[in-house]
Amino acid sequence: VTLKGSPKNRNMKTIIIYTTSHGCTEKAVKELTQKLSGEIKSIDLRHQSTPPLTEFDRIIIGGSIHAGQIQKQIIIFCTDNIEVLKTKEIGLCICCMYEPEIAREQIRNAFPEELHQMAKTEAIFGGEYNFEKMNFIEKMLVKKIARVRENVSNLDLSSIDRFATRMEKTYYPFMFLV
Repeated sequence: VTLKGSPKNRNMKTIIIYTTSHGCTEKAVKELTQKLSGEIKSIDLRHQSTPPLTEFDRIIIGGSIHAGQIQKQIIIFCTDNIEVLKTKEIGLCICCMYEPEIAREQIRNAFPEELHQMAKTEAIFGGEYNFEKMNFIEKMLVKKIARVRENVSNLDLSSIDRFATRMEKTYYPFMFLV
């Protein structure tokens, strides 16, 4: 738990809900946590249960894309909590190694349309191929499809910075009515 940032965001409570298969999304979450203000809690759905979402002002949801799909735990989380999520400030992010156009399609497919419509921001944080953490089939697929034979890291720190900056911005909807 870290308290930092401007006074307006210092009291904000943020939860980052994510899943990671080989550790890239976890690295991205750690980077993101350092850039957000207020109280930050991160939960890997594979190992931890979710605390009551009503305790949080902001909810960031992320996962990694494998074979065109985000982890099942993220899909279930979004579906089961859609009503509460509608009442919160939302950010959506993924880690993947696809080219930008395909990656944009992957993030669109990863989350329910309702969440895209209400998200404050969305981002693609790049990705990694980590052969030490892959099983035999994953290694074979990466070698065959991606034509990669060694570890590769394309974690996009500037995308994480931009995402954090956009999440930190205060939005005053009534300013446009003047």
